[in-house]
Amino acid sequence: MDIVIRAAVIFFFIFALTRMVGRRELSSLEPFDLIMLVVIGDLVQQGVTQSDNSVTGAFLAVATIGLLTVAVSYASFKWRRLRPILAGDPIVLIEDGETISRNLRRQRLTVEEVEAEARLMEIGSLSQVRWAILETDGRISFVKKVEDED
Repeated sequence: MDIVIRAAVIFFFIFALTRMVGRRELSSLEPFDLIMLVVIGDLVQQGVTQSDNSVTGAFLAVATIGLLTVAVSYASFKWRRLRPILAGDPIVLIEDGETISRNLRRQRLTVEEVEAEARLMEIGSLSQVRWAILETDGRISFVKKVEDED
């Protein structure tokens, strides 16, 4: 039972940590970040199972984290009021070609990073953008302005 409690505590710690780190950082992992994730995984495993190297201990830890992941996903699906807490809300970064610096600052994004994402979507200038929205998965969605036909 000790392993289940430790796994649950670590699960909620990692959940809170990923919410604090921010969605943009998690969506664009660098090689160093990937290595850090592997190292963190090993440290978490050691903290959860301590000196228990049994198959039962590993099963309990993985099952607890898996079940909590499903439970959080189900809670987000079932209860709309929990979604902003569990998954976050989309954040508007650009409106009518104008950047919203408060939101960029809050998400630790630069205008240059948003411009780079816009170029990947074949948008040459932010003035062409009606909306740019940072989605809950870390991607930026762009809605182009509709040009008036004369």
